[in-house]
Amino acid sequence: MKKYEAICHEIIGQIESGKLPPDSLLPSEHELMQTFQASRDTIRKALNLLIENGYIQKSQGRRSVVLDMKRFKLPISNIESMKEVGKSLGEDIATKVLFLQKIHPDRSVAQKLQLTFDDYVWMIVRVRYFSGEAVILDTDFVNVALVPDLTKEICEDSLYEYIEGPLGKRISYADKIITCQHVNTFDKQYLDLKDYDMVVDVESYTYLEPSIIFQYTASRHRPDKFRFEDRARRLHNPK
Repeated sequence: MKKYEAICHEIIGQIESGKLPPDSLLPSEHELMQTFQASRDTIRKALNLLIENGYIQKSQGRRSVVLDMKRFKLPISNIESMKEVGKSLGEDIATKVLFLQKIHPDRSVAQKLQLTFDDYVWMIVRVRYFSGEAVILDTDFVNVALVPDLTKEICEDSLYEYIEGPLGKRISYADKIITCQHVNTFDKQYLDLKDYDMVVDVESYTYLEPSIIFQYTASRHRPDKFRFEDRARRLHNPK
């Protein structure tokens, strides 16, 4: 690891531990040079790396300010609506429906939902706002035969609450795939991306009881706002 990278990791550790809280000022370049016994060029490279990763903001002629790196915990093992996530986080999450229409699925969606081209799906595109920032872009495809009636109001409130309430169906489980992807045109248009050129993409295949797939979702997350947590166990094979 190069020296400027080591300095960057040291400062990140101070930020994430709370030693350097949000809105606090980093020491000056001169102070950092003395602390780390490094040249001005090395310190500037470390600061630029911190800027690129969203940890600090630097203004011309001013010291660097530590940004709020709060990340919201999103469920992996559990299936929760965004309304339920907001309650568990104590966060007011707003949802805006950009698109809601009944369409025939293309080849990819038909395969994912085990449908034919003659079947119908709901295509729902929603933006999720955390603290006023557009940080999640959801695209859902829902089997119309299983969820025949949808409105903008239902999709902005809670699709899962509607399915398990008025429709009387029970959501069972979901398979999820998480990848990092470059931003696309829609990400740039609808998300507050700042300078990020990558998003975390979560694909979900969600099933009703008894093991009937009804929904496919591609959910695009701004990378600095979320963390995905699960508990892993070691499998011990009998000898």
